[in-house]
Amino acid sequence: MSLAIVHTRANIGIEAPLVTVETHISNGMPTLAIVGLPEAAVRESRERVRSAILNANLEFPTRRVTINLAPADLPKSGGRFDLAIAISILAASGQIPVERLAWYEILGELALTGSVRSVHGVLPAVLAARDSGRVLILPAVNSDEASLVRGVKAFGAATLLDLCKHLLAGSGLKPCRFKPPVLIPDASVQLHDLSEIRGQHMAKRALQIAAAGAHNLLFVGPPGTGKTMLANCLPSLLPTLDEKEALEAAAIKSISRQVIDTSRWMEPVFRSPHHSATSVALVGGGAHGRPGEVTLAHRGVLFLDELTEFNRSVLDVLREPLESGVITISRANYRMQLPANFQLVAAMNP
Repeated sequence: MSLAIVHTRANIGIEAPLVTVETHISNGMPTLAIVGLPEAAVRESRERVRSAILNANLEFPTRRVTINLAPADLPKSGGRFDLAIAISILAASGQIPVERLAWYEILGELALTGSVRSVHGVLPAVLAARDSGRVLILPAVNSDEASLVRGVKAFGAATLLDLCKHLLAGSGLKPCRFKPPVLIPDASVQLHDLSEIRGQHMAKRALQIAAAGAHNLLFVGPPGTGKTMLANCLPSLLPTLDEKEALEAAAIKSISRQVIDTSRWMEPVFRSPHHSATSVALVGGGAHGRPGEVTLAHRGVLFLDELTEFNRSVLDVLREPLESGVITISRANYRMQLPANFQLVAAMNP
């Protein structure tokens, strides 16, 4: 068989669109070509995949290898496609069966030794694979992140050779099973509480009303009166997130390369950007569509201290997320919509 198709997932915001890796091996000068709008990191996977296959004591075909990442108009970035590309080459060269690949989605970056490295944005891919009914193969180091999803069907692969054994014999990989997180907070991380504040009865009452009704809040007062400390107490007044809301917040952390603390993953987040932050830092964007502060504060609190020091153009971009709870980012090569349902608290001097 000289043609093989492997399913994988890209990463666009908190979405994980399906990408099909099509590999065709034909006669001709030994080359490896990757098409389908790959960025530099994806094009460089040629050398990583070649070395990983050889170091796993497998055969790399000495023929013309063409790899198409479909759909062709979807930007592909990072090393998350390495493992899928390697498996498609091995399947097209007849070293592993092609028939079983239709039931799997494969995700992971390869080291030159053949080991599988972690990738970011695993949680959206796990949710998308679960909804599609396929089994996800992901790096073993990302297994804990996948275990947060109820009904997950996934396996963690430590090396390329382990995955090949699993595809050949149906065993060899450890399944990822749903594990309800044990919510035991880290004692070294202390949340601020209203009991720490003496006086300020009117301000504390306003904070309690804002927490109960999910209202936005503005503190106005001279320096040193406790505006920042009052704002830091708001997360301790808010209820814990339900499982769906916690998965939304965890998915945002996953694509932002942040560590998901399973002991606190159901607590609302607290974000406090500096007043020198730009509008892009607040709403997100950039070459790869990174989420901004309004998205990182989703289901939590966004605190803007020294409100009058923020640039007016920065404050203007808050209108859309405050009204609709989402932020739409449009760039030359992509358009995405990110959740931004947060509670705004601001502080300023008179």
